[in-house]
Amino acid sequence: MAEITLKVLQVLPALDSGGVERGTLEVAAELVRRGHRSLVMSEGGRLVEVLEREGSQHYNCAIGKKSFWTLRLIWSLRRFLQREKIDIVHVRSRVPAWVIYLAWKGMDPNSRPRLVSTVHGLYSVSSYSAIMTKGEIVIAVSDAVKQYVLDNYPNTDPSRIKVIYRGVDPSVFTKNFQPSGDWQKTWDALYPKLKGRIVLALPGRLTRLKGHHAFFEIIAQLKQKGKQVIGIVIGGEDPRRLCYAQELYDAVEEKRLKNEIIFTGYRSDLREIYSQCHAVLSLSTKSESFGRTVLEALSMRVPVIGYDHGGVSEVLGALYPYGKIPLNSIEAAIDKIIAVIDGEMPDVEENRVYLKSGMLDKTLGVYQSFALGATSRQG
Repeated sequence: MAEITLKVLQVLPALDSGGVERGTLEVAAELVRRGHRSLVMSEGGRLVEVLEREGSQHYNCAIGKKSFWTLRLIWSLRRFLQREKIDIVHVRSRVPAWVIYLAWKGMDPNSRPRLVSTVHGLYSVSSYSAIMTKGEIVIAVSDAVKQYVLDNYPNTDPSRIKVIYRGVDPSVFTKNFQPSGDWQKTWDALYPKLKGRIVLALPGRLTRLKGHHAFFEIIAQLKQKGKQVIGIVIGGEDPRRLCYAQELYDAVEEKRLKNEIIFTGYRSDLREIYSQCHAVLSLSTKSESFGRTVLEALSMRVPVIGYDHGGVSEVLGALYPYGKIPLNSIEAAIDKIIAVIDGEMPDVEENRVYLKSGMLDKTLGVYQSFALGATSRQG
């Protein structure tokens, strides 16, 4: 059956970096590829250029600011949704979801857009976070997220929750990938001390829950054991948490790890960087809803050592169960890393589950189910 042409608006705070942002761009590009109209609303960011180059329209709006003043946007957004004749509005973050929901709620139920929400995080449980369960369809990015919703928001109709795993393209994040000669030359010139060392990576923005201090301790103890390791922290500073970033820089000085820790800042070339790594670590102390960086590395058959909780546990369980370690166990992480270094860990399984194609087909399938009237309207 041919798809019905749709006009879809995705809404999120900004388009700078992160899994939510990249997922938004992937869905947007697929909408365009299939002949639909793709619109994205955010406060902008470095990824807007990519979004527009791939055929979507971007509407700049400070819709993600945590302020009561943001509620002033409700009436203009309601007019926007009516004027643009949006078929589907897909919210991906809490503040934008509240504003869009209140605008949407005041529209005629028989003619307003259909509302989709994606629960991307295991948010603190509150009436504020409950907004992410208000979609007519609620997409959960993992089984862990679905269980979180069912446990904490029991009024959510289970039939409205649809698990759609995040996914990667195995032809992009592929085994034995080799970066271009120019990229390798630039990388080697930028970080010459990586040569001949065991390279361990910790991806993620510089926020407190990502486990940076545990990473430094792991590197320090491996150094004491005589292992020629170097750790690279891949991720930019959070403008709202610059004091924490400075805390990390100071910790590296105090632990005398200046020659063992590299901060790369924001990088868009994670695939190339993973190809330089012996292992990737996932040390978030708070359960993550999925763990996209974990999946990308594993899809390249790079071992990942990560805490056994949340969505990361799911991905590791499917592709590399040997990489699971107990929460906050630095000793277990060190043992597993040494096993990787010594070639005593099994190979990573081929990724046949978490595929970008499946994620896109299922997401656009949700949109089409509304267009075909297969999903009843919620009030």
